[in-house]
Amino acid sequence: MVDKIIGRVSKGSKMDQVYLPKLRKGLDLGEYVVITPLDNKIVSKSKEKPYFYNVKNIEPLKLIIVNNVFSIIEKKIMGYENIIITGSFLEKGLDFKDIDVILVRNEKFDVSEIKSELEKYLGIKSDIIYLDNKTLIHGLNSDPLYQMMLSKCISKKRLIYRIKNEINYKLLDLHLLKSKSLLDNFDIMTGREKYYSVRNLVSIKLFLENKKLSNEIVNMEIEKIFKIKVVDIKENILDGSKFIKVYRKLYNELFEKIMEGVRNGSK
Repeated sequence: MVDKIIGRVSKGSKMDQVYLPKLRKGLDLGEYVVITPLDNKIVSKSKEKPYFYNVKNIEPLKLIIVNNVFSIIEKKIMGYENIIITGSFLEKGLDFKDIDVILVRNEKFDVSEIKSELEKYLGIKSDIIYLDNKTLIHGLNSDPLYQMMLSKCISKKRLIYRIKNEINYKLLDLHLLKSKSLLDNFDIMTGREKYYSVRNLVSIKLFLENKKLSNEIVNMEIEKIFKIKVVDIKENILDGSKFIKVYRKLYNELFEKIMEGVRNGSK
């Protein structure tokens, strides 16, 4: 049962309305609910606006959630370096399951209390990653997944990082292994699972080529390599034999390149 879900009153043609995410626990269609103003203790009164990176448009409901995530964490954690929201939550639409939060702080802490607090007040699950500044900077330089995470995000404070790729072949080998599942389980994977495997594979390719990484750049490269729209991969509209042939070729090429780096004594 959901304790609270935050919504915003929007103007309608005949009646004003409140939008709620479709993926939620409780509040089924036809149920009666009570609508009350949000507690001022939850709503952030800070005049400081968040910083948007490659987030061109965001729904008003999501912006309310973002501001309240910042507000709740600020009340719980002192001396943080930054709070960053990333992941699928920032994609267009209200069909999100959770919210990904990176909490940058140099001193260790337990995130479980914050997770409970966010879920209690916002009514959605949160995935909080704790990183110190040194780990974050190292990750941005050596890990394509970090670069992808921060290529599209909203942060409490300004992000000022100079990225210089440092290729760690052993780390890339671990990431490449995640994409092998598509070759082994193509027929039983969902479209989105296939897309994430492809995106991971192409991110590694671009990282090895010292190219800039972002969702848009990776998606363009996917469409160029596979000659298919990204949306068709997500919706599982694929010519399986043709798709796997291209995928296997790319996977093998990257595997050989990474193994060569490992054999030559690189990290």
